[in-house]
Amino acid sequence: MNRRSSLRSLALFGISVFSLGSILWAQRAPDKILVVNGKTIDSPLIQIAGHSYVAVETLAQITNGVIAVQPDRIVLTIPVAASSAPPPPPSPQPQPQEGLSKEFAREAIGVLAEMREWRGAIGAVRSYNVPFTGTWPQDYHDHAEASLQHVSVAASTSSDRDALQLLRNEFDNLSNWTGSVIAERQALNATKTVDPNMMQNDQVLTKISSCSSFLSGMLVSGAFTDSPTCH
Repeated sequence: MNRRSSLRSLALFGISVFSLGSILWAQRAPDKILVVNGKTIDSPLIQIAGHSYVAVETLAQITNGVIAVQPDRIVLTIPVAASSAPPPPPSPQPQPQEGLSKEFAREAIGVLAEMREWRGAIGAVRSYNVPFTGTWPQDYHDHAEASLQHVSVAASTSSDRDALQLLRNEFDNLSNWTGSVIAERQALNATKTVDPNMMQNDQVLTKISSCSSFLSGMLVSGAFTDSPTCH
């Protein structure tokens, strides 16, 4: 009798356990995959009773964490994220100094050569006591002036424009000197005409020659500089 009661109780317990397991299995939704930031995680995502569960190892993989298994606990260490504050703006770099453009320098060297030829022709006539005849002094002037206008069109930088002003000063000084030499010859000023050191002692001519040499070097260097001889 007692044995029969025991078997009946055991059967009832088995049915209860089976029923509970069936209920839990019915509440367990199908496994799903976990996708984090577009990356699929190998470990499945388990949903039970409306809640999602993932393995500790998977959580460590997602967060780049480290798992330490201890006798009474499992420790998951997740690295602290770097600061999201934007980096400070880069310090401004000094701007390179604007120099002479190649086109302007090439054109300016050409007009400077014309003025040098003009100056040499006037000086030669003056030194050899030759009278000025014809329009050739004015032709030199007009040709250099036209070339200077062409150079001004090529000026594209601030350095070009500063150098252009010095070039114009040289042209003006040369024009004034030429006019004074022609007036001197027309007045037949023999004192200056027969002086053997006339060219060396001419301070205006010395200044013009010095400015011409300075401008040549500056134009070749490609960097603007100033000189009192060109003012």
